[in-house]
Amino acid sequence: MPNPKDRTATARLLVVEDEPSISGFVRRGLIFEGYDVEVAESGRAALEAMRDRPPDLVVLDLMLPEVDGIEVTRRARAAEEADDLPRVPILMLTARDAIVDRVAGLEVGADDYLVKPFDFDELLARVRALLRRVKPETDRKPAEVLSYQNLAMDLSSRSVTRAGQEIELTAREFDLLAMFLRHPNQVLTRSTLMQRVWGEDFYGESNVLEVVIGNVRRSLEIDDLPRVIQTVRGIGYVLRST
Repeated sequence: MPNPKDRTATARLLVVEDEPSISGFVRRGLIFEGYDVEVAESGRAALEAMRDRPPDLVVLDLMLPEVDGIEVTRRARAAEEADDLPRVPILMLTARDAIVDRVAGLEVGADDYLVKPFDFDELLARVRALLRRVKPETDRKPAEVLSYQNLAMDLSSRSVTRAGQEIELTAREFDLLAMFLRHPNQVLTRSTLMQRVWGEDFYGESNVLEVVIGNVRRSLEIDDLPRVIQTVRGIGYVLRST
């Protein structure tokens, strides 16, 4: 393993691996190299981490419980494209060495591929190479603030204000409101909101969207401010003034 005096990295990495011995080995090595490392043990946890705490790079195992690495990559790339977010490099790990498996990962959007068992120095070299492809932090877009009339959302601090007053929202309510703020005056169907906010594999209560919409409305309608999330009967909802 390289000498610790060579550590210069400051990037945030997400390691997605359900085998504790492997995730622990990779995490310890990357921390030793100076990286800030978060571990997710399933595909679903990985998608939540990428949404709530976007990393600079993802080390992603192919074989995962619930949602596999191929599907995680596909959904991550779709979300980046839909919301005009920076592309996060993905290094895919797998015990499968067949060409078809490598091609499948690369075709859905993985940036590189490493076959298990692997040497840590090779993984580190690939991580560094992928990070070099990413534009320097100074070249990236500044912290994003979404706004509509007197409603403002700071995505970096995950805070919301309306007419200058801070609004308290749960994580799910925040994500739902963000969808509306990204697409103001655009009707969003119920299925679109469920897929983008809860995920395609959600099997909870059928009225959960209506419940959370109601909670967000109550939070936003402070001091008798007018409703901005309107129901479009038979279709879905839209963010617009009455």
